[in-house]
Amino acid sequence: MIPFSHTLPYERIGSDLYIHECPFCGSERILLTWRLKDLDGVKERIKKALVMPCCHEKLMIIDADSDYLLADTPIRR
Repeated sequence: MIPFSHTLPYERIGSDLYIHECPFCGSERILLTWRLKDLDGVKERIKKALVMPCCHEKLMIIDADSDYLLADTPIRR
């Protein structure tokens, strides 16, 4: 079972990917630097680093579905 504490919800608008809130600094409506091909790679279980553009903190994303990114470390309380 996937731990909820390791998930990060995201939203796709057109070809852009957004997260609602940065888990590190709390900034809202963050436009990710990833493109759809990056997301497709993660969905195929290719690990990819996600650097938050707001605070430059880094997460390693190990999987994704249509609503959530799955990190290798806890990002929620």
